[in-house]
Amino acid sequence: MHVSLFAIGFYWLATFALIQGLHASVTASADPAQRNPANLASRIWPFLAIIAISVHAFVHGMVIKELGGADLHFFSALSLVSLGMAILTLLFARDGKMASAGIFVFPVASVALLACEIAGHPKASPIIDWQLQLHAWIALLSYATLAFAALFAVMLWLQERALQRRQWSHALRSLPPLVTLETMLFRTIKAGFILLTLTLITGIVFVSNLFEQHLAHKTFFSIISWLTFAALLFGRMRYGWRGAKAVRWTLIAFAFLALSFFGVMYATEFVFGSR
Repeated sequence: MHVSLFAIGFYWLATFALIQGLHASVTASADPAQRNPANLASRIWPFLAIIAISVHAFVHGMVIKELGGADLHFFSALSLVSLGMAILTLLFARDGKMASAGIFVFPVASVALLACEIAGHPKASPIIDWQLQLHAWIALLSYATLAFAALFAVMLWLQERALQRRQWSHALRSLPPLVTLETMLFRTIKAGFILLTLTLITGIVFVSNLFEQHLAHKTFFSIISWLTFAALLFGRMRYGWRGAKAVRWTLIAFAFLALSFFGVMYATEFVFGSR
């Protein structure tokens, strides 16, 4: 627990440093006279985030070593997905304002890790078979990637609404330009769609007794999500879908995906008590 608190603390330090760095960047853009090329916050938050992410990964690595396999129960899976999103935030950080996603991702990762530690880890039923582990890790990576796409969609919606109302707050000025954000949205969706496709394929190939393992509902909603993302990508390619329509389809598709995994898992473990 103490190790997890260390990661949680650094997640929040990274968040505050990122907010300060973006604030300084926006201020400098509005008033070049205030430009500070040696902005400490902008330079230090990635290192704070790296420490938090490394410790976060270490915590899950120790659990896997202790159980002899991956623990993918509800809160543990939620923590792993948030870890993936935090890693993606660092990968996007080189694009300047794209790092603003970390203002949401880092606190979520800290809360998910804390919830995971409070809930504890079951001493039974880890995923040991390598084929099922491969399927599970691809699934988690696809969820993290498409969750990031959903976050981009929300950021895009906030910017378009502000543009329509001509109300630009200081916080919104720290977001990436609309064109950049929309480009990254569809790049992320394409990557997540490929991973989701691999998730479904490996599930079909590696998972047996689909109905006996309470996976029928999860598979059904995953397929609906896959079809929705496929329709969005086709609409983008064929009809040039963008803006509000792209946001709407992205959030609907991700809602089905979240329901397929976390919704079904929550019902299975806590509502019906089969944990």
